[in-house]
Amino acid sequence: MPDTPPVILADEPGSFPHSVLAERHPAIIRQVREAFPYGPEQHRALDALLENCTKGVIEPLPAAAQDRAGWAAWGADEYTGRSWFDVPWLWSESWFYRQLLEAVGYFGTGPWQGIDPFRPFKLAELDAPETDEELAALDALDGRPADEQAEALLHGSLWGNRADLGFRLSDADAEGRDAVPGLVADDSTALWSLLDGVDTLCLVADNAGRELVPDLLLIAHLLAQGRVRRAILHVKPYPYYVSDATTADVVDAVRRLTRAQGAAAGHGRELWSAMADGSLTVRAHPFSCAPLPYEAMPDDLRAEFAGAALTVVKGDLNYRRLVGDRMWPPTTPFADVTDYFPGPVAALRTLKSDVITGLAPATEAALVAAEGQRWRTGGTHALIQVRP
Repeated sequence: MPDTPPVILADEPGSFPHSVLAERHPAIIRQVREAFPYGPEQHRALDALLENCTKGVIEPLPAAAQDRAGWAAWGADEYTGRSWFDVPWLWSESWFYRQLLEAVGYFGTGPWQGIDPFRPFKLAELDAPETDEELAALDALDGRPADEQAEALLHGSLWGNRADLGFRLSDADAEGRDAVPGLVADDSTALWSLLDGVDTLCLVADNAGRELVPDLLLIAHLLAQGRVRRAILHVKPYPYYVSDATTADVVDAVRRLTRAQGAAAGHGRELWSAMADGSLTVRAHPFSCAPLPYEAMPDDLRAEFAGAALTVVKGDLNYRRLVGDRMWPPTTPFADVTDYFPGPVAALRTLKSDVITGLAPATEAALVAAEGQRWRTGGTHALIQVRP
């Protein structure tokens, strides 16, 4: 194992983590406030959260909160009374979303219980004209050889991550820029070698909407071609990080596919049947919303990943949790920082935060020469990394 750098904090003004806490989170509060006709109680709570997350200190959950003990075990007692900017960035980001749900009454007993504050944004993505265009492209793909379809769907799942709503809040033009054609790391050959008539694939989803759809299409293809016998799709047990997929988002995405025209509708029906017969299973483990790296996963989740032929981890946040949210030297081997993982693991990720491992020295040098350090966070580069 390489020397371990310290975890990333958000205490440096001008840094990417600092901008997330100081700028992105207030913007999210404003968007959520405007998306629903919340009452005075929710407005007061949102105003208090806005003040607290930018200028205050970490305060405990209410005594009656159903997950208070869980968050205490995840570090809430240790960090109470400290600035949001002075604790691990991964932790403070996660804490923000937990407190946002508290402010809007998601876990309460009132009329807003269970109402996803991000649902309007997720549904708008599914209903966007761009989604229709992407689904229509499946018709041309449908007649291609299976290996070509698989490669196209893998890259659709990878680059679909650029549709991340939270990312666009702080970089509105990100999706309009052309993606760099080449990947900064591409272990796709190793990935396919692990998916050849195997029993179980785990896919740890990231975002809902226009990212979840290509994830589901990839799963549908792998099942239909017999490359995997069953797939387990891990989602969040409650709304998280603006776009993160929940079970309700999976249902919305499958329904969206079944309502589409052409090949997309067929894939939607296949997914619906796969969920009905158990060849596609949805999991929502509580640890999916933990503010901790996967190295700290509980035993039951470890056993599930150990039983999979491959676990595919999607997206930027899951990558940070997979390798540890630390400023690793970019050439640190991906296999070294994931050697704790209980089975073969792959990462599909567009780069939208500072953390990166597994780059060839020449690749890092070329990126820095062309862009300075902007390549780490701009969302225009991507990677496919595998540790067999």
